[in-house]
Amino acid sequence: MMADFSQERLAPYACNPADTRGRLVAEPESPTRSCFQRDRDRIVHSGGFRKLKYKTQVFVYHEGDYYRTRLTHSLEVAQIARSISRTLGLNEDLAEAVALAHDLGHTPFGHAGEEALNACMEPYGGFSHNDQTLRILTRLERRYAEFDGLNLTWETLEGVVKHNGPLLPMLPGRRLPTTIAGFADEWDLELHTNPGAEAQVAALADDIAYNNHDIDDGLRAGLFTVDEVAELPLVGPVIRQVCDLYPNLERSRLIHETVRRMINAMVGDLTTETRRRLAEHRPGSAAELRAQPLPMVSFSPAMWEAHGPVRVFLRQRMYRHFRVNREMSKCKRVVKALFDLFMAEPNTLPPEWQRDISLHDGDADLAARARCVADYIAGMTDRFALAEYGRLFDMDAKT
Repeated sequence: MMADFSQERLAPYACNPADTRGRLVAEPESPTRSCFQRDRDRIVHSGGFRKLKYKTQVFVYHEGDYYRTRLTHSLEVAQIARSISRTLGLNEDLAEAVALAHDLGHTPFGHAGEEALNACMEPYGGFSHNDQTLRILTRLERRYAEFDGLNLTWETLEGVVKHNGPLLPMLPGRRLPTTIAGFADEWDLELHTNPGAEAQVAALADDIAYNNHDIDDGLRAGLFTVDEVAELPLVGPVIRQVCDLYPNLERSRLIHETVRRMINAMVGDLTTETRRRLAEHRPGSAAELRAQPLPMVSFSPAMWEAHGPVRVFLRQRMYRHFRVNREMSKCKRVVKALFDLFMAEPNTLPPEWQRDISLHDGDADLAARARCVADYIAGMTDRFALAEYGRLFDMDAKT
């Protein structure tokens, strides 16, 4: 007899584990954990999750141990998502699972690595980290005796794939990513609807986390100053409030106090606006919430307006800072060089990866080879990619 994990405290529009649509490969349920707790645990124990420790958020790992990585970012997103979900009566375990999994598909070197790999893969269907996350969760994690991937529930996979909103209909000239399109033929993830509320929470928890910790990391890296961010809406009022309360506060404490208060302000705004929308539309179930034309989880219009200049500032002063650009330029060249070599000489791939591809030269074989090479490169950490580059291009390096 399966334990009762219905969690009576859940709101009617939450994803209830008792109502799960199940797993693609049927399994006996755990007597001690709900299906969403089990999903979260499988993600935490996956190889892809461990490798996030050495994958770039903004700064390549050798820039310093203090800066965020994809792993610490994912943990911060999960903490924020769990707290918001508890406040709104949503399923905390599902929100945490989506938050922990949402960046599994990122390449080494962050968005620079993704841009380089997407350019290399353009003739073969392209590359996106969201699509790659689904590949990891459904194919590339080969740990279990009875299936590839982690065999997660429908709700977790749907939340990961659609956490930024519906994927259908596509804009003219766009196409569904390769893996998502193929998987949707096998198991309908309802790509035309919004995701469940827990995935909507995870998506905005991502925004809250990276905007605030990028300000933190950018200040500590000296890419901009406290005085400069004090001119921004949202940030400036908080800095002035902290300075009024704590005159002559040392800089490191000022930064931390500002960041934590900004997170609190954004979380508070999100919960207030979300409650307003839920009261207005009154979805009676998770399915009714998905069917709403607009997301139910959202910031207020005022917060979106204040949020915009912060994102513009970070894009101009951090993500496109010349120091960051120089590092990312080198990283893109590493990714392209690795891709070109493995495509031209697939016998230089590790044997376990050679077994997954055909070494013939037909168009179909080349496409399969390219996807395999992309899987190999995308799974690398920053330091492994740099070491592999050295082994392959430095005549003095040990292979």
